[in-house]
Amino acid sequence: MSTRYPFTAVVGMDDLRLALLLNAVSPAVGGVLVRGEKGTAKSTAVRALADLLPAVPVVSGCRFSCDPASPDLGCPDGPHGTAPGVERPARMVELPVGASEDRLVGALDIEKALAEGVKAFEPGLLAAAHRGILYVDEVNLLSDHLIDHLLDAAAMGASHVEREGVSVRHAARFLLVGTMNPEEGELRPQLLDRFGLTVEVAASRVPEQRVEVVRRRLAFEDDPVGFAARWADEETALRDRIVAARALLPKVAIGDAALLQIAATCAAFEVDGMRADIVMARAATALAAWAGRDEVTSEDVRQAALLALPHRRRRNPFDAPGLDEDKLDETLEQFKGDDEDPEPDGPGDGGPGGGPGGGIPPQGEGPAPEHSPAPEETPSPDETPAPSPDEAPSPAPQTAGAGSGERAAVKAAEPFRTRMLSVPGLGEGAAGRRSRARTEHGRTTGSTRPRGALTKLHLAATVQAAAPHQRARGRTGPGLVVRRDDLRQATREGREGNLVLFAVDASGSMAARQRMSAVKGAVLSLLLDAYQRRDKVGLVTFRGRTAELALPPTSSVDAAAARLEQLPTGGRTPLSAGLLKAHDVLRIERLRDPSRRPLLVVVTDGRATGGGADPVALAARAARLHAADGTASVVVDCETGPVRLGLAGSLARELGGTAVTLDELRADAIAGLVKDVQAAGQTTQTAWRAA
Repeated sequence: MSTRYPFTAVVGMDDLRLALLLNAVSPAVGGVLVRGEKGTAKSTAVRALADLLPAVPVVSGCRFSCDPASPDLGCPDGPHGTAPGVERPARMVELPVGASEDRLVGALDIEKALAEGVKAFEPGLLAAAHRGILYVDEVNLLSDHLIDHLLDAAAMGASHVEREGVSVRHAARFLLVGTMNPEEGELRPQLLDRFGLTVEVAASRVPEQRVEVVRRRLAFEDDPVGFAARWADEETALRDRIVAARALLPKVAIGDAALLQIAATCAAFEVDGMRADIVMARAATALAAWAGRDEVTSEDVRQAALLALPHRRRRNPFDAPGLDEDKLDETLEQFKGDDEDPEPDGPGDGGPGGGPGGGIPPQGEGPAPEHSPAPEETPSPDETPAPSPDEAPSPAPQTAGAGSGERAAVKAAEPFRTRMLSVPGLGEGAAGRRSRARTEHGRTTGSTRPRGALTKLHLAATVQAAAPHQRARGRTGPGLVVRRDDLRQATREGREGNLVLFAVDASGSMAARQRMSAVKGAVLSLLLDAYQRRDKVGLVTFRGRTAELALPPTSSVDAAAARLEQLPTGGRTPLSAGLLKAHDVLRIERLRDPSRRPLLVVVTDGRATGGGADPVALAARAARLHAADGTASVVVDCETGPVRLGLAGSLARELGGTAVTLDELRADAIAGLVKDVQAAGQTTQTAWRAA
């Protein structure tokens, strides 16, 4: 077994270490979600926690880690009766992003179940994680069907496996710890709420701390065993403190004043449901036990709020998690009891360390850990090329330092619920909620011979294949004589996620502030729809003389929303350049992920006034490239006013797609909008009229 990096050797990241330790003291807190940029030792800190957890008593020989003091009456390996108990180290089970459903929940031996009628069940990772830690690195990239199983197990404390009439249930209570990089996409709200606490992690900007991180990491890589031995005393002290805090936890009292502060805080920040109140109460109690106190204080409530509420106050996917600390302090002060002790415990109370909630043990060698300062917020540079000198200057106010004709970015209008746009045909891409696809989950549509391991048995087709051979196989008992060649895999139809590539016209013809605000609101609405349907998104913008890839395809729709918000307008309309850039992006993405089908959304009024001697003809040729590739497309027609040229509709016909107006894009529109994008390859019609 490889040596893990010691928990006490981690430099800085006080909030992360405190959140993990609180869960070690009280697993009922509900786990930790660690959000942060790449390379910040998120996984290192989480894996180091496992070595600090006390040993777990289990029933000897039980594959499901039953507690000898109160064994699970429904355990598949039971009944245990008076089976002896043994102690083993607490487990930390890692769930890979690409794990199969059978690996997570367990697998049944279908052949034995059919032929012998026995429940031959092989436990999965949920069983292995029972009474331990289930760690999911890059949890935001986990498949939806695996997330559903995690939600069920976390809610019920048990895992249910139902396969073709065979049912198995076992206990699955675990500490859920996940790490994620927000740049790669956000979590579903249901799973986000299942994490008791959340912390933001960023690399320290203090040079001395960064030096110490490098020094310790190099020392560990040179001699892992020797490095761990140097931190053994600190690890033992911290482990003993966790045991002491666990023993004190049942004696900690949380008074009515603290409960009122918790309820008032959750109400003030308008968090949904009651789980936040419960998590805050448990976290505040664990903080008091960690500090060696038997009563919860106002400071415990404040620290619990900072850990339990940031991820629960998000109102939509584009809201950054966080908490207004001034508002928090005002709420706590308003509902503070008269008998509240205004002085927090000193560093000597509750064991070594200090700070909120009792802190953590000193780190020995190297500089003392400090809270890592938040990364400096710098505005994204405007990479949009300046318009050409011969373009007419805009009468609207210009952005400071902007090129000629460039107007300041306007805010997007309020988003709305959009009609669903989907790719025609049947795909085989990653599971999602947009277009029809062959998936592992969904409606059963037929059967086929399994190419590899059998995952979804089609019972009727299997029995039908085996039935004619029973006499020849010498069947005498009640069970079927089933062979490998008889097994049939169920084929199922569900929904897939797509690559939604936005090509947004930011030229002068779109620059009217009210108009551009409505356009941005429409794109923001489509981005919100893409988030809910688990799509990847990309953003191409075109104005002036060129087009640029403002955001490469990503699962982070909030990153796309941020780029959209900063988008200035002005200049000519190089429509052909925008379409060609989109074509190039889609070509590269087909090589990277050929199973994910694209949907091109062009947001424009259809005008083409830049890019060559005949910009309309060039745009038509570029559109026909997409049609030849079979790319499904939709044109969002942004043309307004009493007189309309219909240029966006002509562009849609060249693309082989559909044109919709901003009003038709709304889900509650009365107009009869065809929901599915028309299949590419339709008969193209005459080129649109010159602008």
